[in-house]
Amino acid sequence: MSKKPRPNKIRTEFKKNYQQRPRDSNWTRQFRDGSLDDQSASHQRVSGKGDMTRHRTIQGQTSDSEEGLSIELESEDTSVLVGRVLKVHGLECVVVSQSGVMVRCAVRQVLKSISTDARHVVVAGDVVGYRPEGASQGLIVSVKPRQGVLSRTSKGKRHILVANFQQILIVASAAQPDLKAHLIDRFLVTAEQASREPIIVVYKVDLIDPAKLQPLTGVYSQLGYRVLLTSATQGWSIDRLRKIVAGKHSVVAGQSGVGKSSLLNAIQEGLALRVQEVSSENAKGKHTTTTAELLPLDSGGYLVDTPGIRQLELWDVLPPEVSGLFRDIRPYVNHCRFPDCQHLHEVGCAVLEAVANGHIDPRRYDSYVHLVQPE
Repeated sequence: MSKKPRPNKIRTEFKKNYQQRPRDSNWTRQFRDGSLDDQSASHQRVSGKGDMTRHRTIQGQTSDSEEGLSIELESEDTSVLVGRVLKVHGLECVVVSQSGVMVRCAVRQVLKSISTDARHVVVAGDVVGYRPEGASQGLIVSVKPRQGVLSRTSKGKRHILVANFQQILIVASAAQPDLKAHLIDRFLVTAEQASREPIIVVYKVDLIDPAKLQPLTGVYSQLGYRVLLTSATQGWSIDRLRKIVAGKHSVVAGQSGVGKSSLLNAIQEGLALRVQEVSSENAKGKHTTTTAELLPLDSGGYLVDTPGIRQLELWDVLPPEVSGLFRDIRPYVNHCRFPDCQHLHEVGCAVLEAVANGHIDPRRYDSYVHLVQPE
């Protein structure tokens, strides 16, 4: 008779316990007075291990993925199903099963207690294991390793906007609001870091003379990035966009007010996403989308509508690593005189020489400087 395999056991760190009532600070005095016996059972135990009391041994396995959770909890429950998170709303997650059934799920408490560097333990796009509880409800008991995430820094923590995507549509508006090339460059760096294909979509092109965009779009095209000039009102490049996103998981990201929701309405008829006009007072966009959401496509795959971003602070990118994420700067890095060259003002810097000779676009170099020396 074969022995049942033992479950994997690992040691993991949990968030500090702020929910229980703290111990009184005068335990020694209470012990001397004999008033401690009736309280000790209801208080936390005394331990000399300090923070080690917030570590636990659980059944699970570590993941080779560097994105998100490093632990996948094991479950012997055969009723656990696999689904994908379409949207996180408050304490609930909307999950679609492999058979296409929509389920509203809560998150298992042990998952929420694991200490991570992210704001939320479950995000849109996650592949999860959940236990059905009734016809349309369930409980998420595990999160599968992530492959490709779109992250930014928010209040000192990692804010993962979406997980498990294949390509990112970087949407910028030709006008209303004005095009922000520096924000495009930041999204490109994020895509390079995640090893995902970026596609630059310049929207509302009908509002200006498209020839004015040639200097900017030409630089990106020469670097190998795909650039599409689009307009929903004129129907420009909409069919081409439909072919690009068919059968894939595509993130749609960009500045607030650039028209991401209206562009999605043009790509997939019937979405009826809410849109808003750009503020006439400050020419800034308004947040129409407040949380990331996966939208199923008739052609297969998903479009991920994300909240508008006015500033994108990169997560887990050190200043010396930024140059390697710029396609036009990367070839010159190894030709600098000093191996620790920051490409700012150093003598013998091959990057500065390339900028002076016109081999690197000055505006792109300016984006690099703003990333390594934020104001």
